[in-house]
Amino acid sequence: MIFKKKESDTVKTNIQVLVAGEEHLVFVDEINDTIEKASLERGTGIARRSHEYIASKISEGKAIIAIDGDKFAGFCYIETWNDAKYVANSGLIVHWDFRGHGLARSIKLKAFELSRSKFPTAKLFGLTTGLAVMKINSELGYRPVTFSELTDDEQFWKGCQSCVNYDILLRMNKTKCLCTGMIYDPAWEAKKHNPKTPFKIYKEWLEKRKNEKLSFSAIDWKKIIILGR
Repeated sequence: MIFKKKESDTVKTNIQVLVAGEEHLVFVDEINDTIEKASLERGTGIARRSHEYIASKISEGKAIIAIDGDKFAGFCYIETWNDAKYVANSGLIVHWDFRGHGLARSIKLKAFELSRSKFPTAKLFGLTTGLAVMKINSELGYRPVTFSELTDDEQFWKGCQSCVNYDILLRMNKTKCLCTGMIYDPAWEAKKHNPKTPFKIYKEWLEKRKNEKLSFSAIDWKKIIILGR
């Protein structure tokens, strides 16, 4: 997936967007502080993670970080649910000193690539109220879905408890809220790259007819005749 960048969306050339490693553990507290301040700014209750949790994501190679020299610029990490059948890119944040340069898009793209690399068959999903994130997700191939198509892992939904809109989610029995659910299914890409040709359809039809004939010929007609008398 390649984004067409407008001039205003181009990230400053000295900002690196990369898979976080041990050398980036020094930014953990700043990452958490930035996430917390942004949640207050947006009026949503994004849960503050523990220092250990963010550090573990970085150590496991499941996080993307943007840095400008020795300055923290942005972050995102990967979470898995239902035995890694579902993957979410969470905690997407851009430090206010680096906003307005398309950095969120670059971080999201890198997180998407990392998720596809680590969990190639998993469905990628997320909940968001942000129009910018919805736009980025759409460009990556995500589609809006009902909550019933997302993970049913209770641990994921517990993460919504700190949101100011959690009471709405409960009243709606977790079927809808103010957030939009979006999902990317790698099976969609497989269908695109391997569409059914008329020959394949005809071949499948012949195979089906062949199996039907075999099933038909396997019937013991003598027993049926005797039983029918």
